Amino acid sequence: MTHRLAVLVFDDVTLLDVSGPLEVLHQAGRLGHPYSCTLMSPRGGDVTTSSGPVLAGTTTAADAGPFDTLVIAGADHLAEPGPPKELLAAAGLLAARTARVASVCTGAFVLAALGLLDDRRATTHWRHARALARRHPRVHVEPDALHVHDGRYLTSAGISAGIDLTLALVEDDHGPDLARDIARELVVFMQRPGGQSQFSTALATPPARSGLLHRLTDSVLADPTADHSLPAMAASAAVSTRHLTRLFRTELHTTPARWVERVRLDRARQLLLDGHSITAAAHHSGLGSDETLRRAFARHLGTTPTEYRKRFATTHDQAPLI
Repeated sequence: MTHRLAVLVFDDVTLLDVSGPLEVLHQAGRLGHPYSCTLMSPRGGDVTTSSGPVLAGTTTAADAGPFDTLVIAGADHLAEPGPPKELLAAAGLLAARTARVASVCTGAFVLAALGLLDDRRATTHWRHARALARRHPRVHVEPDALHVHDGRYLTSAGISAGIDLTLALVEDDHGPDLARDIARELVVFMQRPGGQSQFSTALATPPARSGLLHRLTDSVLADPTADHSLPAMAASAAVSTRHLTRLFRTELHTTPARWVERVRLDRARQLLLDGHSITAAAHHSGLGSDETLRRAFARHLGTTPTEYRKRFATTHDQAPLI
């Protein structure tokens, strides 16, 4: 059976948000599992992408039948100033008749504006995660995820993460073997190696709403190497450790210790990318020892500091940190 899929596009859409998923689905068809893909737009006709090429012959939402999956592509202007009304109307009409709804990059702002992500987990490009959380406080934004599946809604991170998202859709539909074959054909990772979740960590966490927690997290970000144990932070904020833990869980959906570790890990990653040694990165990030650094990398990123630096560091040497 052919799976019917619609991609919602619009003027200034990011081309790779569209072409990446479509290429994954094209490969699925070549391997015997066809997807019937239709480009939809608010007005129909031709759509000009942000990089210039034109997507020709799109169909309006009003003229479309039901689909199995809807994918909403992204563009910078969906985050700021926000999705236009005609795009929201088209997305709402299509989503109402579609079993599974997905977004690439800032396409999540469309779903959020329609209220479809309320009380659900979601992600978007790390650069826009704060804006999504601030504008739509009922959405549980996960800024470090490549893609998030909650109910019938799937959201993905920036641009190329649309490929990761679509591989996940294919895996859901036809199993991991097909998704693996497509990833091999496209020379991409079926599941990206550790460290490439989004290159965003606690620094992209939605800002705390309470002034007390906001000041406390700012102090951790300003100096990750200081004493940020739970008793020390509670004393600094003049609250009980129990109350502070409750604030972290309510507003940041994590524990104080885990959040501090992510901040320190973010600092250590940047130090490694700048060319510093593992020992220096551990010391100047507040993680302390090489072993603590390795455990944090394994726990959060599924890789080692050495492998992370090999894969992502610049080819230019940096002066050693002293």
